[in-house]
Amino acid sequence: MHILVVDDEESQRTLLAGFLKKKGFAVTVAASGKEAVEKNKTDGFDLAILDLKMPEIDGIETMASMQEIDPETDFIILTGYGTVESAVEAMKLGAHDYLSKPVNLDELELLIERIREKQQIHREVEVLREELDADLAPDSFVAESGHMKEVLGLVSRVAKSDTTVLIQGESGTGKEVVARLIHRASGRRHNRFIPISCAALPETLLESELFGYERGAFSGADKRKMGKFELAHKGTLFLDEIGDLPLSTQVKLLRVLQEFTFERLGGTTSIKVDVRLISATNQDLKKKVAENHFREDLFYRLNVINIELAPLRERKEDLKPLAEYFLKKYAAKCRRDKVVLSKEALSILLRYDWPGNVRELENVIERAVVLCRSEVIEPHDVPLHTAASRNTDAESLKDIEKDHIEFILKKADWNLTEAAQRLGIHRNTLRLKIKEYNIRKT
Repeated sequence: MHILVVDDEESQRTLLAGFLKKKGFAVTVAASGKEAVEKNKTDGFDLAILDLKMPEIDGIETMASMQEIDPETDFIILTGYGTVESAVEAMKLGAHDYLSKPVNLDELELLIERIREKQQIHREVEVLREELDADLAPDSFVAESGHMKEVLGLVSRVAKSDTTVLIQGESGTGKEVVARLIHRASGRRHNRFIPISCAALPETLLESELFGYERGAFSGADKRKMGKFELAHKGTLFLDEIGDLPLSTQVKLLRVLQEFTFERLGGTTSIKVDVRLISATNQDLKKKVAENHFREDLFYRLNVINIELAPLRERKEDLKPLAEYFLKKYAAKCRRDKVVLSKEALSILLRYDWPGNVRELENVIERAVVLCRSEVIEPHDVPLHTAASRNTDAESLKDIEKDHIEFILKKADWNLTEAAQRLGIHRNTLRLKIKEYNIRKT
């Protein structure tokens, strides 16, 4: 990390430069703002520590000039007595933070460490963006919020290993997208990514899907079939909704993770595979372990690296760019010219809590693109506008929920599993909603 120290007081420059060099940083000093700007024209700095009060040009002007030369530089402003308001103004203009004189060196070191971590995450995200294939290019994975940038930084680090990863988050937060990113940033990218939902299949069928079967293993098994583990050899197997995995299957999965060998159903020959396992859940697995519904030894095998995805309501910075991405996607699918959100429609989206998270947002945008009659999506094109414009009483929310469920059921051609996945809820919950609202297939 290359740090520039700018202060017109020689004693202050010497103190800070000496301290930072002892901590292992590369340090350059400047006695004025003008000197700092000139040095910035030839040298790149990761961080500039600027005194606020300097002759000719002050710290804020110096920062503005350096930002024009290199927007990637971070800044810490040093303030004397009575200049805190100016330091706060500097932060509004892009400074990372400020410290009061005399400088507490321990506090400075902690602040620099935070900046270094932030820059490291940024570099890792950029590296990951470059590594992604076209179908998972950066514009298809929005990371404007600090949380999602941290997730991408973690993805880039774990992708290089073969360690098992557990991705946790509410339904619709993008767990499979993150799993695919890990695969595509890994050394296994040229081999298969095999996803399977542990909740979508009954226990007997799930085991045959995972491990395959031999001819005659059960009624209807008229030929040998390879399971998902074999198909994912040298690649990545993604087990979605791992919390719904039956206990008997958990035992078999644990053995595979320990030995990476298994037998097909009805078979006696051990098959060895080389598979990277990523799993995901919207459930509290620790609670399920405590209730004896999930094996503790399997949980620790799966949870070597844990990635938690925040719900959309907690990272609203991602909402606008996500909406714009989905607008572009579905406008192209519908062969329409560019479709945009009005400010009023965007305001409605921002005020909504998104219980179905990103998946629900995608459904809402798709519906709006299909139904809107102009190139601008207005509040009446957004099915959430009633909840946003009223006092969100129970009646209005129920009306909106019923309409949206009906729309998704029709879109899924009344395939309950597909509709539940789109809505971000369990199939049993969807059945209860259909009964509650007396929704009938028409």
